[in-house]
Amino acid sequence: MITIISGTNRPNSNTLKVAKYYQKALQLKGVTSNILSMESLPATLIASDLYGNRSNEFAAIQELVTASTKFLFVIPEYNGSFPGVLKTFIDACDFPDSFYDKKAALTGISSGKYGNIRGIDHFSGICGYLHLNVLPLRLHIPAIKTEFDEHGDFFKEDTLKFTNDQIDKFIAF
Repeated sequence: MITIISGTNRPNSNTLKVAKYYQKALQLKGVTSNILSMESLPATLIASDLYGNRSNEFAAIQELVTASTKFLFVIPEYNGSFPGVLKTFIDACDFPDSFYDKKAALTGISSGKYGNIRGIDHFSGICGYLHLNVLPLRLHIPAIKTEFDEHGDFFKEDTLKFTNDQIDKFIAF
């Protein structure tokens, strides 16, 4: 099972728009997926779900993570890296069952011109520690606010080409 992780809890984020785009693109290729947005994390995550504690709210999220065999992370740039809520989510998940020897694809986005290159690099280090096998084709989509058409889909030729290539490789991965 593929789970697409929208790596921020910011309401109405471009990150979630990208996650939904990937879900539609996977569906067009006959592959079903789930979206897990960091918006759905319990508000009490830090107090209730770290260090071996488990709330009922997070238990359902943990079940989805444990059942997933592949993850597609859409990660926005926050202060030259990735959002702290994404790291907190990783820390709350069971180790090693959640990610060990599973597969992942990484897509960075930013409103600036580098597409979260540094944040994807930082997150890759965490993936290595978790034994989460990362697809070599990591995408970096800059100027994300200019990437969507009126239907919330990518329309620029190069973005369509690279996301399609990444999806095909991820399906085969």
